[in-house]
Amino acid sequence: MARGFIDCHCHMSANEFTQVRKLPKSSTLLCTSYLKDLNDVILRAKKAGVKALVAVTEGAGEFERVIKLSKVYPGFVFPCFGIHPLQGSGQDLHSVKIQDLEPSLTFFQKYRDDIVAVGEIGLDFTPWFAQTTQERDEQIKVFIKQLEISKELDLPVNVHSRSAAKVTITTMKEQGIRQALLHNFAGKPSVAMEGVQAGFCFSFPPAVVRNEQRAKLIKQIPLEHICLETDSPALGLNKDVRNEPQNIMICCEYIAKLKGVSLDRVMEVTTQNAFRLFSKLKV
Repeated sequence: MARGFIDCHCHMSANEFTQVRKLPKSSTLLCTSYLKDLNDVILRAKKAGVKALVAVTEGAGEFERVIKLSKVYPGFVFPCFGIHPLQGSGQDLHSVKIQDLEPSLTFFQKYRDDIVAVGEIGLDFTPWFAQTTQERDEQIKVFIKQLEISKELDLPVNVHSRSAAKVTITTMKEQGIRQALLHNFAGKPSVAMEGVQAGFCFSFPPAVVRNEQRAKLIKQIPLEHICLETDSPALGLNKDVRNEPQNIMICCEYIAKLKGVSLDRVMEVTTQNAFRLFSKLKV
């Protein structure tokens, strides 16, 4: 087994890593400027001891981009497909609808041999995005459909839950999900323990080091159910600075401090957890 870190949840196909906005419209997704920036990010990650990136998506527009990344960085970038519970951006950000999922369904089948998980999927009941029962029910419908896809493809799920921890875990249990990562989990410890009992794993990005509530949660969750993530390019120590996978050490150090164990112990156990959860990882 590889010695090093596994970043179990990052967004390598996000625009913050592509510089698309700075390039002429005729440029391809994998143009020289794009790869120069991304190569630097990847090199810094490897230097920091990262052995693999589990690269999630939020919408169908990222699917083929993340597949291309996995071909450019084979054995290092491992792609996931998922439709996030919030779609759009800026003023157009809205609660997901089944229509947001339907056009992407063929991609799951087309690339079933390439993807290592279904994600980022889940529920986000933040009041200003999911204000009505109908919106929340539609999110659950989209979530369940993607859970069904994960079972059909025999893949784990990489899950977002915000203001919906209890419903998220209950839904997964009802659907018979056994392999799941709840990323940046912020629910109550009692709810987290329901997930632990179901066999689920949890991960936390660098930003949580300033969150006392999250510290209590991490202390309670057994290390055997914890993975490492950065959620790059978001949720770094400084919200105004692009987060990168190289910052995985921040997560490791924080968990080691809270658990009262060595860095090596956290690295070893979380990496074992990642390989067990994402069985298609080949490093």
